[in-house]
This record gives sequence, C-alpha cells and structure tokens, in this order.
Amino acid sequence: MAKEVSSVRLAYRQFDLPLRHVFTISRGATSVQSTLVVQLSAGQVHGYGEATTNSFYGATMEKMSASLESIRPLIEGALVEDPLELIAALARKLPGQEFALAALDQAIHDLWGKLRGKPVYKLWGLTIDKIPTSDYTLGIDTPGKMAAKMREMPGWPIYKIKLGTANDMAIVRELRRHTDAVFRVDANGSWTPRQTIEIAPVLAELGVEFIEQPIAPGDAAAARQARKGSALPLIADESCVHEGDVDRCEGLFDGINIKLVKCGGLAAARRMIDRARELGLRVMVGCMTESTVGISALAQLLPLLDYVDMDGAVLLARDIATGVRLERGRCIYPNANGTGVTLIDGPLPVIV
Repeated sequence: MAKEVSSVRLAYRQFDLPLRHVFTISRGATSVQSTLVVQLSAGQVHGYGEATTNSFYGATMEKMSASLESIRPLIEGALVEDPLELIAALARKLPGQEFALAALDQAIHDLWGKLRGKPVYKLWGLTIDKIPTSDYTLGIDTPGKMAAKMREMPGWPIYKIKLGTANDMAIVRELRRHTDAVFRVDANGSWTPRQTIEIAPVLAELGVEFIEQPIAPGDAAAARQARKGSALPLIADESCVHEGDVDRCEGLFDGINIKLVKCGGLAAARRMIDRARELGLRVMVGCMTESTVGISALAQLLPLLDYVDMDGAVLLARDIATGVRLERGRCIYPNANGTGVTLIDGPLPVIV
C-alpha cells in the first residue's frame, strides 16, 4: 500500500570505503574510495543514492556537494509523485554534473518505491525471473597475486580481468590455470588497434567472452579498426559516458557498458538501454568501487541487460548499507521496497 506522499528533505554525507585489496587499473590504484551518499526523506521514509569521487571524470566531493546545495530549494518541498519529471527538472539545473545527478536520481527512485510499497523494478513493470550473472573483478597485479585474489573468491562463474600491462597475456594464462570460469578482460583504453587484433584470438582460446574498452576514447578510426579485426566482441566503457555517446558507438563497438554515475542515474541509463537496443548493440551496466547503496540502484536494471558488473561492494573491506547482495555472482534482492537500501548506522540527520 502506498504511503501518504509528503515533501522531501535533503541530507548527504561523505563516506570513505576501505577496500579488501589495493585496486589497480591501467590509470592508477586506490585502497580507500571516497563516496557521497544522498538521503531524501519524506517523513520517516528515506531514499538513498550514491556517487563516488573520480579524478578521471573530475568528480570531487566539493563539486558534488556544491551541486546538491544549488538544487536544495528545488528538491526540498518537492513531491516524489513522478520521479522522471523531478529528475528532468534537476538535470536542467545540473548540466555537466552527472555524478551528483546520479546520486539524486537513485535516491528519488528509492524513495518513490518505498512510498509506493514496491521495488523499483516492479514499478517499471519488470520481473527478475531471468537476470544476468555478475562477474568478479581482479585488479592489476602480478599474475601470482591476481591468482591468489581469485582463489579468495572461488566459484564465481565469471571473472573480469583488468589489463593494460606488459604482462597481459601472462596474467590471463596464469588465471586460466586456476579456474574454468568465463573471463572478460578490460584494458581501460590502454591498447592499440594492432594489439587488440593480435591478442583477441589468443584471448578467445583462453575462454575470454569479450574485451572491454581496448582503445582510448575519442579515436573513432582506431576503434573502428580494432573492431573490424577483432576476433572477440568489443564493449565500450570510457567511450560511452553520456546518452549522446550511444549513437557514436554504432559501428565502433559491439556493445556498451553504462555506469550510473557517468550518465546521471537510472532515468538516463534506461534511455541509453532503449537506444542501444534500437541500434542492435549489446547492453552491460557496470559499477565503480562503491557501496551497496549504488549497487542496489543498479540492480533494478538487471532484467534489461545482457551483462552486468556489479561487484563494487564485494570489493570492500567494510560496507555502509544493506540491500541487494551477490552470492557468487547471483543477485539476491532483499524483501524491501524501492531499491531496498538501509544504512547500517541509521538515517542521516536531517536539518529542518
């Protein structure tokens, strides 16, 4: 049964998320991830969203906090009756501030579902009878250490391997010695077209399903060349940030990987999914190293996807919320409404 609709109050807080291991990709490494959690409250009902900081995309805590303060008059006093209308109004006020918008969008959807007494995916008319399985991501390290990290998480049906080193093939070969699981590899834009074309057949023989973002973003000719000669499907990540990028990926990639924080949240992600389907592109949604707050929002999209990478909270040494969880890649939904999020330490204080 839907709860009585009341106006919204905004609160937010920075959390520092410690990781199980130093997480390394071709651009750098981190052991603690700062993240911003947004809380929208209607009476005693609280909706939550999240956006991590990210230097590559210029998302700082200061910028996101300033964005939230700039829309406080718009969000406070609003009624969450039509989330898309409210999110569109916020998007107009926050051009170029997709990370902050994503956290607001997630919180709006969570609050909307909680007020109406249903999970978000059900309010969208979706079922979770058939959903993709998540991979578990192995950050760059020596081949032996990456194998040890994989053994810490046994039994996952899919492992995602971060590459972009002088020892990429040695890494994949070593990992293959320890599991029969499906592999995916992510070069984060560190390869050339020639490398991609030469490596792809060997990766295919080693049980790799696809290559994510082999070529640096912004070089359409190189991406086209790599795709034309690749023995494996290529999935865009850094080359597909915003809605307008989906069309630009046609002919350059076989699919796209959508990140909620990069595109501005669930509403934008759904539009990107619809457009990708129209273009015949495969669809993946991925995560950052983030808490269960952001992962639970992402999980609402699973019935619409071909692939998912939603292990961000599994990589943490300590989480800040409960909600959806993964059991060896299988998403387990809570018996809860909205996106299902509850902060472990309780709601954030709301200043009246």
